[in-house]
Amino acid sequence: MNEQTQNTLTVAGVDYQSRLIIGSGKYKDFQENLQALENSGAEIITVAIRRVNLGQNADEPSLLDVISPDKYTILPNTAGCYNADDAVRTCRMARELLGDHKLVKLEVLGDQKTLYPNVTETLIAAEILVKDGFDVMVYTSDDPLIAKRLEEIGCVAVMPLGAPIGSGLGIRNPHNIRLILENAEVPIIVDAGVGTASDASIAMELGCDGVLMNTAIAEAKNPTLMASAMKKAVESGRESFLAGRMPRRQYASASSPIDGAFF
Repeated sequence: MNEQTQNTLTVAGVDYQSRLIIGSGKYKDFQENLQALENSGAEIITVAIRRVNLGQNADEPSLLDVISPDKYTILPNTAGCYNADDAVRTCRMARELLGDHKLVKLEVLGDQKTLYPNVTETLIAAEILVKDGFDVMVYTSDDPLIAKRLEEIGCVAVMPLGAPIGSGLGIRNPHNIRLILENAEVPIIVDAGVGTASDASIAMELGCDGVLMNTAIAEAKNPTLMASAMKKAVESGRESFLAGRMPRRQYASASSPIDGAFF
């Protein structure tokens, strides 16, 4: 896809210099979240409308008091929703809270233990939201057929999981991610499962357009330092993908060939 040859990540017609998206959950406070965001270089921060105050609770501190929507793109998400109706309602509430904001992250979960996506309900919600004028970035399984169907519905980015949310297991099925990438004409962003910097690099080396993470940074012993590591990992993984890795060989290949040697 054309996206992979560009220096910027383009989502819903907006160009971003960073290909890293971070979340706003599990930090000790909004200030730590801001420090991690600044260290990560990310320009998009995803916010669970059901868990983080964006103004729906007027008497409580708001994330927007610390992280300015004038500087960062706030990406409302539907975390905690287990059916299409709740997800659609949550996105519409976010649109009201953020002044007709259209960009949302859709996730409809199947159960509380695995937090795997409920693909059937995700497809239903995606169709409703796209028809309602939303720009939908969608969390889904690593099924290439479902990923393509979500693109066909009109989602502006497809976000297959690398591993279960919050697990830190890394990219468990790189083969499927490659299959998704082969047929994609919208950005493919790995969402969930990243645990450390090498996981982020692997996602980018596969050719993914970006990586979204929350727990890997927020639950690190030093979140702001991990945020900096993730920034570098995404950048180096992207450069490695663009550079093109050497071929894998079954046998050794001398770094200094003997052809033309003097003795």
